[in-house]
Amino acid sequence: MKKLITGIAVSAALMFSLTACSVSGTTTEEAVDSDIAATVDAALAALDGQVLSLGPNGETPSGFETTEVSDEDLAAIKAGGFTAAIVMHYGGNDWATAQIEGLKSEFARLGIEVVAVTDADFKPEKQVSDIETVMALNPDIIVSIPTDPVATAAAFQKAAAAGIKLVFMDNVPAGMVGGQDYVSVVSADNKGNGVVSAHLLAKALNGKGQIGLIYHDADFFVTKQRFDGFKETLTQYPDIEVVEEKGIGGPDFAGDAQAAATALLTKYPDLSGIWGVWDVPAEGIMAAAREAGRLDLKIATQDLGTNVAIQLAKNELIVGLGAQRPFDQGVAEARLGALAMIGKTGLPIFVAMGALPVSHENVLEAWKTVYSVDAPDAVSSVYKK
Repeated sequence: MKKLITGIAVSAALMFSLTACSVSGTTTEEAVDSDIAATVDAALAALDGQVLSLGPNGETPSGFETTEVSDEDLAAIKAGGFTAAIVMHYGGNDWATAQIEGLKSEFARLGIEVVAVTDADFKPEKQVSDIETVMALNPDIIVSIPTDPVATAAAFQKAAAAGIKLVFMDNVPAGMVGGQDYVSVVSADNKGNGVVSAHLLAKALNGKGQIGLIYHDADFFVTKQRFDGFKETLTQYPDIEVVEEKGIGGPDFAGDAQAAATALLTKYPDLSGIWGVWDVPAEGIMAAAREAGRLDLKIATQDLGTNVAIQLAKNELIVGLGAQRPFDQGVAEARLGALAMIGKTGLPIFVAMGALPVSHENVLEAWKTVYSVDAPDAVSSVYKK
């Protein structure tokens, strides 16, 4: 099980680093920059192997290793002839694609047939319809991520009442209880990813400057965690000022973020950086920066999508991010649903995987960690050594 820590440990590491730097007596700009880099490196080292997030109902996280399937259980699962459906919030992005690939890969290994994969285009009413359509196929397992915890709750409760085993990605429907109404929820350390992106942005800014924040303006548990983790961590860098926060609701997250970033850059021409809540909004921020001729803008985000990875490889615009491990999350979700089908008890109701800091220096290695394959040529071929 991964160890749960609070921001206290990270703050302590930061304080130690800052104190050590202050007693050195150096006052040059180069020394100050070195101090910030040392502070960030110490903070990221303190986060290694840790999970900061609690579950949607305050659950302590369990690690990926708690989802292992024994040879005996594998035989029982294969003998069951089970089926599964995957009901996504929206698709077409690298995170969703990797989740689906992880699920399909592990379901195939377990001998479970995937009978449907749906895309709700981030519309709750569409997802409710998708759930009803999928239920007509009588799957034994549904793996899903609710677009809206309230608007989709009744549909998911209906599926649970029908005896379908539910496993969730990141978010859970309102009023549903882990271990009773659903098997488990599997997530990244979203708060930790917000913390990571704050530290990496601070490092790129040398600990000073004005920034804007573009967040997800919705009742969505994991994106709130990222936002909270980022803002809490930023208080450790008093010379970085947040001048404005802008919310976006989608479903055109890149377009909405581009409009928000353009407004920020127009209102604050000396803006040093912008934080975006995940990689697709960050793509919109990049477009706004290019349009404004602000190739010096520092952008931090979460999730290692192809387009932000290209910019990291080029060492342009994107300065760092906290990455999830969506393929492994999909594997864990498939395992938990399968184990529930053969009556296994004591399954973890919240599984989370630690945040992965990604910068220019490690983007190629991080891609392999996140997606279990080498970085595509579009990323590796443009890497600036």
